[in-house]
Amino acid sequence: MTHRVVLWGTGNVGRHALAGIDARPDLELVGVWVSNPDKAGRDAGDLAGLGRSLGVTATDDAEAVLALGADCVVHTAMADNRLPEALADLERILRAGANVVSSGPVFLQYPEGVVPAEMTDPLRVAALGAGVSLWVNGIDPGFANDWLPLVITGISERIEEVRCLEILNYATYDQPMVMFDIMGFGRPLEDVPMLLLPGVLTMAWGSVVRQIAAGLDVELDSVEEHYERLPAPRQIAIASGTVEKGTAAGLRFEVRGMRAGRAVVVLEHVTRLADDIGPDWPQPAGQGGYRVIVRGEPTYTVDLQLMGTDGDHNTGGLKATAMRLVNAVPAVVEAPPGLLTALDLPLVTGRGLVV
Repeated sequence: MTHRVVLWGTGNVGRHALAGIDARPDLELVGVWVSNPDKAGRDAGDLAGLGRSLGVTATDDAEAVLALGADCVVHTAMADNRLPEALADLERILRAGANVVSSGPVFLQYPEGVVPAEMTDPLRVAALGAGVSLWVNGIDPGFANDWLPLVITGISERIEEVRCLEILNYATYDQPMVMFDIMGFGRPLEDVPMLLLPGVLTMAWGSVVRQIAAGLDVELDSVEEHYERLPAPRQIAIASGTVEKGTAAGLRFEVRGMRAGRAVVVLEHVTRLADDIGPDWPQPAGQGGYRVIVRGEPTYTVDLQLMGTDGDHNTGGLKATAMRLVNAVPAVVEAPPGLLTALDLPLVTGRGLVV
């Protein structure tokens, strides 16, 4: 069966999602919505950097795109800095009768106990009313800290702690708003960026620890946050701009799911803008990626290394997020209506992608 798909947003993740939709024989791209009027009128193949036409022209007319009656919308528009607008967009798409796979807002991957019900109830009502589903995921939050760790726990005798790490150099990640405004890189260490305001880490990644706990039938007592930052040892030129010596250039944080006074599920990020920052922090395998440590009997350590064909690990991460969504479209379309989590879906593979 072929599913008709619309792409909503053609930024860092969206352009890779376009290429991914084109790669799947069971998906048909029927529309592309863009927020930037300068992109309207351009062919989807051009926006994806494919060097060939896909025969679908982008538009900034949301009503026209929704009127196409697509089976699913692949929603990759930025949500981190516009939560109310992103939630409203998702509700609007659901009410129009389209299933949605989305890269954000990330707390929707498993919102129970993370955000108030009033933030998710309109989405649930819209989905159930139209008989469609919403699934939010990616690589992190997403595959690297939902299915990957949970599958590994399936070969355990005893589990003491599940720890999911992202260990990456973000120097090639080209998104100034995320890098400088949200994460606080290039800013004085005494300035507290949006990401590190009390409760924000838990809103973003509390869903990770709560979903893993749910998958292991563990009731958490609380979720705690911890972070530390390091200065740039020199001026560092990155894809998003310039980071001056002495400003923030290293960030390590943990979101800890606590039970009986100890952490049993931990989400940890180790983010550097240069490889020599934080030498005593966890080091990556290869150029970087994701690590899962299941400590117990036995103890397992699994490294997931990322690499795009352009030689950039950050390209690999963007493609992983895009394809986590695109490859799940058939499963989400066929799932019961409502707000889905990774625990609700069957195994999703790269069916049809072998060349």
